[in-house]
Amino acid sequence: MMGYQDPSQENMFLYNIYLENRVRKDHPLRRIRELVDFDFIYKEVENKYGKNGNVSVPPPTILKLMFLFFFYNVRSERELMETIPERLDWLWFLGYTLDSPIPNHSVLSKARTRWGKDVFQHFFERIVVQCVETGLVDGAKIFVDSSLIDADASNNSVVNKESLTRYLNERYRELEKRLDDAAQKEPDGPKSRSDVNKRHASTTDPDASIVKQGGKPKLFYKTHRSVDPLCEIITAVEVTPGAINEAHKMVDLIVSHEKNTDRGVKAVVADSKYGTIDNFLSCHDKNIKAHIPFLKKTHEDKGVKKGIFSEEQFVYDPDTNTMVCPAGKRLRKRTFHQHRQSTEYIGSKKDCFSCALQPRCTKNKLGRAVHRHIHKEKLDAMVVSSRTPQAKRDIKTRQNLMERSFARGTRYGFDKARWRGLWKVNIQEYIVSAIQNIQVLIRHTHKQRRWAFALFPNTAKTQRWLSGEILTQLLCRHIVRMKDACRHAFSIHPLVSCYAVQDCQPNRLGNTL
Repeated sequence: MMGYQDPSQENMFLYNIYLENRVRKDHPLRRIRELVDFDFIYKEVENKYGKNGNVSVPPPTILKLMFLFFFYNVRSERELMETIPERLDWLWFLGYTLDSPIPNHSVLSKARTRWGKDVFQHFFERIVVQCVETGLVDGAKIFVDSSLIDADASNNSVVNKESLTRYLNERYRELEKRLDDAAQKEPDGPKSRSDVNKRHASTTDPDASIVKQGGKPKLFYKTHRSVDPLCEIITAVEVTPGAINEAHKMVDLIVSHEKNTDRGVKAVVADSKYGTIDNFLSCHDKNIKAHIPFLKKTHEDKGVKKGIFSEEQFVYDPDTNTMVCPAGKRLRKRTFHQHRQSTEYIGSKKDCFSCALQPRCTKNKLGRAVHRHIHKEKLDAMVVSSRTPQAKRDIKTRQNLMERSFARGTRYGFDKARWRGLWKVNIQEYIVSAIQNIQVLIRHTHKQRRWAFALFPNTAKTQRWLSGEILTQLLCRHIVRMKDACRHAFSIHPLVSCYAVQDCQPNRLGNTL
């Protein structure tokens, strides 16, 4: 017999309703709550609040709200607050009950202004440290890349700063003041800001830069990341205006990586945009292998230089301080370029145009010119190391690895700025990168627990396994016979690598693996 539902009548009182029982055991937020300590924020922001006045929303709750905002890619903060009462899992994660009052959406913007970006940077760094302690970061090799972020501003907001009409509008005067304040903070200006960004700015978001990417120019920011290849943990991030050259941020990412992981970098992998002379020399000074295509080499034999002898085919003669061309003619010193740190050598006009190799050497009417850097020997050594088989494999790996990192970030809306202003977009990138690392941490912990219960159904032994005690004892005895199995076990638990390897006899662990 078919049943019919009676008209619903809401109970005035509900008993035995526990949100703990309403959230499934394998819910992502349950794992996040177990792994991540949000209470650290109390100490971080204790000096941001006064001793008197209205009581604020607890800082951990505010941080969790911002976490949910990006973790579920909610469209706006208003929608986030409207959705919280409808989501039992969100209420449980925030420590709320069904009757708890929901804060106003303005709490989040006020907290960002009060805290600043450093608090969120420390949150990201704490997650990186946690990943290092869990054994998810090797630290010796990093992959570096950048990606554009759409600014939350329309192209219609772009104005010409040199136009007199800006003085007729109060908004333009306010914009000019903000730009002057930004210039005082960075007196030398961004290293690669183009002429169009010197003349134009957005009245909505002056920190964003005009960049032409494929179609018509748009307003962008640019995020720079370093990723450790072991488990693809993001170890360092920074957001800049979109017009900033990514090559200028590579050394900063290396420094941030070493600071966050407390491990030295031995090799850095990047695409040809990072293959500048300054980056190669910086890596040489830090004793870091640069697995990066040389930018200057990638531009050779292209465009107007197609079919022209490269500078590598000219030999330097230290006795006469001249360069010898492929035809045996000498190019004499012309001048020294201070900003390039290189000496320019030029051939005789008479020698060049009477030479049979002239069509393959130069199209310049004044003769062939060649530049030699003052640290040419160091540069050549770094270029040679960037062409080794290992470097070529790393460069090939980099493309897929970095694309995966940014592709995973699109799930959390990293490619679209939620707020306006460089420091706010930095907050966004810190939270998104922390979420991506937490997801890796969850997968690793889940895999570790699954292996523990498979090997040792007994609860006491499982806890000992998770602490590393049993796993270490077993693997130290059987690593020789079970190389493949132990290699997988190394990825499960980091403590194994610090023990000596002894006695090798097959047993239950080998059979199970």
